[in-house]
Amino acid sequence: MIQPRRHLISRKKAIYPISDYLRTYLERYQRLFDQGIRYEDLTRYTNSVPLYDEQGEDTLWSTVLFSPIEQQEIHAQLCLTYALLKGYGDLSIAENLYIDRVDLCLYANTLPFRVRIVNRLNDNHDYFYVKRADANRVYGLELEHILSPSRIHYFIRDTTLIEEHIIGIPADVFMREGMPESRFDQVRLAKEFTKFNERCFVRLLGDMHAGNFVIDITRDFEKWHYRMRPIDFDQQSHHWRKQVYMPQFYPQNQPMIKMGMGCLVPENVLQYQREERALIANRVRVSHGRFEALMDVMSEDLIAPPENVDRLRSQLNQHYDTDRFTPCLTMGELVRVSILLLLERNSPANPPFHQRFVKDHPGTVALRNMHP
Repeated sequence: MIQPRRHLISRKKAIYPISDYLRTYLERYQRLFDQGIRYEDLTRYTNSVPLYDEQGEDTLWSTVLFSPIEQQEIHAQLCLTYALLKGYGDLSIAENLYIDRVDLCLYANTLPFRVRIVNRLNDNHDYFYVKRADANRVYGLELEHILSPSRIHYFIRDTTLIEEHIIGIPADVFMREGMPESRFDQVRLAKEFTKFNERCFVRLLGDMHAGNFVIDITRDFEKWHYRMRPIDFDQQSHHWRKQVYMPQFYPQNQPMIKMGMGCLVPENVLQYQREERALIANRVRVSHGRFEALMDVMSEDLIAPPENVDRLRSQLNQHYDTDRFTPCLTMGELVRVSILLLLERNSPANPPFHQRFVKDHPGTVALRNMHP
């Protein structure tokens, strides 16, 4: 574990549009719909009030209010949107649902709306988000779906992104109020943070400070199991600095880092890093071509300034002690080579399948015939 540095992202990034090539990929995997709410529809609110938590603290969200005529139409569209998100358009799941609240986050990069939807039969509630579609975020969601232990539900309508709520305790709240006291649980938590750090770096997901990921806790027969899940994907493969893609460098994560330094010896850290890389490699192998299809699109897309690619490329070459990143011209190519290096170093001792690497064009290597 390494001591954290100051926050490494000083400016908000630009929003990159969804290219036609990416839309073709999204249509193939049923991520596109021509129904549901549009982001612009929710901007027609007439007033807003600050939203406070149970302790009376400002949440930095504001509840937006619509005129009676607008509200009826918008709430109906939001219920349809939830049915598309959770049931691929099966409207029967929304028969007993109503919209309780629509909140707007004014400090976030994409100014997202959060919708609270409630079941009137038992008062159970759920959330989902309406955001401006951004290519970095979409690539981040897809890579999370393919390479992580979790699955992500979202869809795109025109220039609007509809995204499910990822359940978990916000990491900043957990570090402030819920850090475990038993050494057994501390070791488990430190192990998960080490693996989370590795997942983020391998797929170049940045800005994972404590406000941008949650901790999902599951009870098992030996106390608790922890899993860390990102909830913000705006900085997927965008920044030029290598440390941005390592949660261990963010001062907001210092309580987790200090705990890990007290629980894990370097041999433990190396073991957990190798475990996570092997798991990621296996997820790629069983993705049935989806990872390859995503890389074909991402490698052609421009989702960061060329100077960011140039600077990150040299840092990755130095980090991995290789020149394999040198021909890469886009962030997508950097991600692809990062994963391919991982695959090469994590092949089964007696593989039940055949691997073949084919050069598609300078700097980009495609992965073929990876099915078990």
